[in-house]
Amino acid sequence: MGQFRAADLLRRKPVALIEGEHPPEHLHRSIGLFQLTMLGVGATIGTGIFVALTTAVPAAGPAVILSFVLAGITAALTALCYAELASTIPVSGSSYSYAYATLGEFVAFVVGACLLLEYAVSASAIAVGWGQYLNEMLTDLVGWKMPDVIAKAPGAGGVFNLPAVALVGACMVLLLRGVKESTTINAILVVLKLAILVFFVVVAFTGFHAHNLSPFMPMGWKGVGAAAASIFFSYIGIDAVSTAGEEVKDPRRTLPAGIVLSLLIVTAIYILVAVAAIGAQPWTAFAGQEAGLAVILRNLTGQAWTSLVLCVGAIVSIFSITLVVMYGQTRILYAMSRDGLLPKLFQRLDPKTRTPDLNTYIVAVFIAVLAAFVPLDVLVNLTSMGTLIAFAIVSLGVIILRRTQPDLPRGYKVPLFPALPAASVAFCGYLIWKLPLDTWALFAVWVAGACVVYFGYSVRHSRLAA
Repeated sequence: MGQFRAADLLRRKPVALIEGEHPPEHLHRSIGLFQLTMLGVGATIGTGIFVALTTAVPAAGPAVILSFVLAGITAALTALCYAELASTIPVSGSSYSYAYATLGEFVAFVVGACLLLEYAVSASAIAVGWGQYLNEMLTDLVGWKMPDVIAKAPGAGGVFNLPAVALVGACMVLLLRGVKESTTINAILVVLKLAILVFFVVVAFTGFHAHNLSPFMPMGWKGVGAAAASIFFSYIGIDAVSTAGEEVKDPRRTLPAGIVLSLLIVTAIYILVAVAAIGAQPWTAFAGQEAGLAVILRNLTGQAWTSLVLCVGAIVSIFSITLVVMYGQTRILYAMSRDGLLPKLFQRLDPKTRTPDLNTYIVAVFIAVLAAFVPLDVLVNLTSMGTLIAFAIVSLGVIILRRTQPDLPRGYKVPLFPALPAASVAFCGYLIWKLPLDTWALFAVWVAGACVVYFGYSVRHSRLAA
């Protein structure tokens, strides 16, 4: 494939070539503002809020409310940057495609690695949370609870997290059969998620005690920042809005409006849930609390049916999110393989279902191993790290593309340029800095492994090398 040159690291994939791989005539601008908003809300709620408070409240105390605001502002700034790139590079891709067009091949590969980590680890964390709510539902229904040995990871007091592995296996089977999402099913699931969380807020506020909010900031601003970095995991799905850029009606208006509306809805729900939960029980009770929202309702009302309702809603919504996340990861592997950055085996499609079956098996095994053996707090922080790195690079890409290719047609432009994308990079950087050292170490190992793959294989097999 030729000799490696340092310039190869910076070779960019022309926007025209990216668009040629995704012929616009196959997609129709059929998504309106309501559908787009529901897409953003549906892809976000259900990932973190059901499990995030367990790790975030002990870090910040009642001030976790401010942590959700800080994370929401960061997500909003980044999502607007996604909107510009989505309207400029109109493909149903992700930040990997955007980075390839703006920052070069090596950065794109690292972003792809971050996305793979983000999707895999988030799916594992979601699966662990799903197992907790399943266990709580069994307790409410039949008075039996799975023993810790099969319900928790080794670092959390167990040996093997069987429910989490079972969820990943079920999603794998569905993906292999060629699951297709519809806007109707998505809308139903969104309404269900919102109804369940509103139900929690209403019931929890009946037991609200203002003294539970004092002291409000026991860990200071340091705790607020650390919790915001951790719960950024809860906003992982917001980029789904911008990736629909080529199918949105009137993207100049609809994209930013959909992003802002979905973020407002999500952040409002998150803050209401946090306020209600902290008001219903002392913040010191959150540490190590499994299926926390359901436990709060049962302790507050003394009735199992309230906990059962929340558990059922959490189980259904978390299942759907796990399916979507696993789907996304298999397609990222496929895209990177198509570009020559990963071996061709990742492009293999099942002749009958036309799904990347080998990718699905690989992704499922990797996610299942993480879910079975890694504690939840480690998974949550790693997810936030991968997400924040990818988001920061996308925001940087907006600045670079404006400078290098100012004449490209843009359906939407970030306001207050370059201040807004620069602020997005700064906010992401602040939250990355607040993540714990062990997360940095694990992430460094992942990136080092990605570099080995890139320099050992990708740089010489890239389609751009030709």
